[in-house]
Amino acid sequence: MSYWSERRVMVTGGAGFLGSHVVEALEAERCPEIVIVRSRDYDLTRESDVERLFEDVEVDVVVHLAGLVGGIASNIERPADFFYQNLMMGVLTMEHARRAGVEKFVAAGAGCGYPVEAPLPQTEADFWNGFPQPESAPYSLAKRMLHVQSMAMWTQYRFPAVVTVPGNIYGPYDNFDLEHAHVVPALVRKFVEATSSDEHGEVVVWGTGRQTRDIVYGGDVARGILRAGEVYAEPQLVNLSTGRETSVREIVETLAELTGFRGRIVWDTDRPEGQVRRVFDVSKAARELDFRCATSLREGLRRTVDWYRAHRDEARNVMTFPSGARADAQTALSES
Repeated sequence: MSYWSERRVMVTGGAGFLGSHVVEALEAERCPEIVIVRSRDYDLTRESDVERLFEDVEVDVVVHLAGLVGGIASNIERPADFFYQNLMMGVLTMEHARRAGVEKFVAAGAGCGYPVEAPLPQTEADFWNGFPQPESAPYSLAKRMLHVQSMAMWTQYRFPAVVTVPGNIYGPYDNFDLEHAHVVPALVRKFVEATSSDEHGEVVVWGTGRQTRDIVYGGDVARGILRAGEVYAEPQLVNLSTGRETSVREIVETLAELTGFRGRIVWDTDRPEGQVRRVFDVSKAARELDFRCATSLREGLRRTVDWYRAHRDEARNVMTFPSGARADAQTALSES
């Protein structure tokens, strides 16, 4: 019997990107009851809806993945929305989970919450040692508050809340909208569409290709989140990623090979490309959770390309953010 096979689990954002991977991981662990919280049923930015949620269902563990997310362009366009909605979702859901007598709360934070000047690889000890990247700071600082709240909850109530910090997540179920997606799904869509006919044309890539990220497959992050929830019994902050620095140019070259692209690659240096470098120290996860990411870059990109090719019609190819809209829960980093 595993830890998760004996617990009822609520997954806020369980129908979104990372949530879908977490639900799959819970199913593999034979979790007896998985409550998937959708924004059309409960607006987690409204306290009355959050109160109603915990009145309607009784669970042992909450995995909080709900959030308004998007690429760097979306963060620049709507900083107030990204701050308010993510802050309220986290604060209200954790507070009412505690009031409802939930055993444990596990959340996904944001890797872009690290200080922009933090030494590489970024270690949990540096999480508060400076201001994050300005373009996505409203989003990432709202996510940082999960850690503050978790420490306060433990001090006053001995309520355990664990905050995981994933790298740049990619994989099946992602958002593939070209304007608002993160770098990997946007590139996957571009290469798949460019190779859908005999005329391959060109693929335009934002930036110079020199910027780096610690990109991590969604299924690996899901396993790490469950492992953190299983092991930790008090508030913790832990990185979940590969510990490998990957350039956008390497991603582009791998996708070109996987899709058989024979056209021209154009680097649009007038577009924003975000923080220049990012890579995480993952030694804490290895040491305390015995967790390591198992999916290689090539294999993860291959799975993502195959999934998008098979699901292009129903994949999220367009994402719009009308004013005041509730965010369906998906979690990824808030910049490319």
